[in-house]
Amino acid sequence: MSAQDAAFMAQALRLAERGRYTTMPNPCVGAVIVKDGQVVGRGYHVKAGEGHAEVHALREAGEAARGATVYCTLEPCSFHGRT
Repeated sequence: MSAQDAAFMAQALRLAERGRYTTMPNPCVGAVIVKDGQVVGRGYHVKAGEGHAEVHALREAGEAARGATVYCTLEPCSFHGRT
């Protein structure tokens, strides 16, 4: 992992902390979307039952998300079935 990758993941971890105490029973999750070295979207899981971190980040990024890299503190959830 490069220093730049680590820095973007650290941003995602800091975002995840914002959901502490409001996401139970779900985990705290943060996501950062990066294109050409620039953050184009950020999000975190704000509250249980509401949009997930990656959804918020993708909405903020809009079309800039195409071809970008997502740094997310947890794998995206499957909306088909349960694991």
